[in-house]
Amino acid sequence: MMAEDGEGETGVLTRTKPKTKRPPMYKVMLLNDDYTPMEFVVHILERYFSLTHAESFEIMLTVHKKGLAVVGVFTREIAETKVAQVMESARQNQHPLQCTMEKEE
Repeated sequence: MMAEDGEGETGVLTRTKPKTKRPPMYKVMLLNDDYTPMEFVVHILERYFSLTHAESFEIMLTVHKKGLAVVGVFTREIAETKVAQVMESARQNQHPLQCTMEKEE
């Protein structure tokens, strides 16, 4: 800033760009059960996660063998939407398929 009489300090005003903090990310996971047909799980993965049939089949097998699998990592709002879509579709089709989300560490 300059003094009113024209004398004094002169300087350059610098603006520091605020650092954009990345939003926390959330893992969306499918959990295995003994009742939901494998074909339905593949369909869910293709429809709501835009995966290919081969990718969906691999994830379905992981869920079946290991009990759960991470399907994708998203911002909170998108993860919540995907979980809700999967759960609603499973409910409408009378399958006990469970989908959860967990904050990524």
